[in-house]
Parts: sequence; structure tokens; C-alpha cells
Amino acid sequence: MRSDRAVGNTLDDQRFMIDTFDEIIRAALALPPNSRAMLAEHLLRSLDAQDQAVIDAAWAEVAEQRIQEIQQGKVTPIPAEQVFKELRRNA
Repeated sequence: MRSDRAVGNTLDDQRFMIDTFDEIIRAALALPPNSRAMLAEHLLRSLDAQDQAVIDAAWAEVAEQRIQEIQQGKVTPIPAEQVFKELRRNA
């Protein structure tokens, strides 16, 4: 029987964690496909949560820089249709 003490590194604690993990997996796999997809999305987002704000800010900075370069005439945008045509030709 488990006590109310904090979980440590004992063999009993490890077994408890494995049993709990297996129960979570079984419960998740029993969900309908759309619920499993939502769960997967939430879990994946939780992995990125800490770094995502930094990544988003970096991409926003790149986008702003590219907009300024277009507005200042430093670069000429290429229509997406042309880019995709060239990509298909070179594939």
C-alpha cells in the first residue's frame, strides 16, 4: 500500500508510475479518433510551450524585416505561383 509521502526513486514508486502510465495510455487509446487527435495536439503543444514564445517572436522579426525590404524596394517578391512552378520543374 502506498503512503502519502512524496514520490521518490524506490522500486514501488517506479512500478506505480509505470502502472499509471499504462493506464493513461490505455485510456487515451480508447478515446474516439478526434479526441485522441485533440489530446495529442495538447501534449505536443505542452512540449513547445516554453520555447514557442521565443520562436514566434523570432519569426515575427524575420517577417517584419522582409516586409520592410519589400517596401524599401530592396527585394522584389516572386509570386507563389511562379515559385511552385519552378519547384515542380526542379523536383
